Amino acid sequence: MRFIFLPTVLLCLTTIARGAEPSPAPSWETISTNGQPTARHEAALVGFDGKLFLLGGRRINPVDVFDPATNTWTAKSPTPMELHHFQGVVVDDRIYLMGAMTGPYPKETPLEKIVVYFPKEDRFDFVHSIPESRRRGGAGAVYHDGMIYLIGGITNGHIDGCRNWLDRYDPKTGHWEILPDSPHTRDHFQAAVIGDRLYAAGGRDTSQATGEVFSRTQPIIDVFDFKTESWLPADQTPKLPTPRAGNSVVAIGGKLVVGGGESGNEKKAHDEIEVFDPASDSWSTYPPLGRGRHGTGLVVIGDSLYTASGSGNRGGSPELTTTERLKLNESN
Repeated sequence: MRFIFLPTVLLCLTTIARGAEPSPAPSWETISTNGQPTARHEAALVGFDGKLFLLGGRRINPVDVFDPATNTWTAKSPTPMELHHFQGVVVDDRIYLMGAMTGPYPKETPLEKIVVYFPKEDRFDFVHSIPESRRRGGAGAVYHDGMIYLIGGITNGHIDGCRNWLDRYDPKTGHWEILPDSPHTRDHFQAAVIGDRLYAAGGRDTSQATGEVFSRTQPIIDVFDFKTESWLPADQTPKLPTPRAGNSVVAIGGKLVVGGGESGNEKKAHDEIEVFDPASDSWSTYPPLGRGRHGTGLVVIGDSLYTASGSGNRGGSPELTTTERLKLNESN
């Protein structure tokens, strides 16, 4: 494994419009917006139809929608119940809230059914039941070839029960299939797809029962090959340079982007943005966030990478209302 850290202003990091190779702007910009999202963390930030959708989080919150064309946040319907610690997955005209929990810390409860939000109708629906033996929260989730894959998670809130499970869920029929366990247990993380592979990045083995809520972070990124339906061996998987949980993950131009998070090492939330290139088996960096945060997401819309909301420190406060944007400018 080769680790390469270069000045961020010189990086050629991803691909955007017309196949050009962009380099990010020197720093993140905190946008002056019309309105602001409801302060929250352990929520999901999802891109849909050219807009940001902020869903869930501790307590019952409205769905907040940000339109980059007008720099405006608009509040929509609240969630039907408290929903948090999930990753949002877009499938056609809907957003699936996968791996959700409800209830207060530390013994949050995994949901019994899949919850779906319909952005164009601004409504929620409870659809298929989750097998009782596979219910958990704080899991990673991705969409690939018509199926949703749910990775890892924790069965007993923050107390214990971190898992290394992998399941395949058919959003059309509700069919649930158990696949091979991943090499490592993890919760409080996100996952992404690059090509024919799933990347489970960051997270931790949460154990409030032993007083180890933040410290047991997982540096190894588990990689699942959809073609062979198997996990890559340890000597073929990358290691996250800055281990953390509560992190955001997005795939951009064939690269894995891991941002923000929390860990036992720092009181403030992480501001690092680290980028793995599977083609060169190497790491580089984006500019750090203007404000470290965890419990939210990273979303690409147009030529920009966005984040919003989340918690600015390890744990639940302060909950942020700021929106940040990193321009991915075309390089010559």
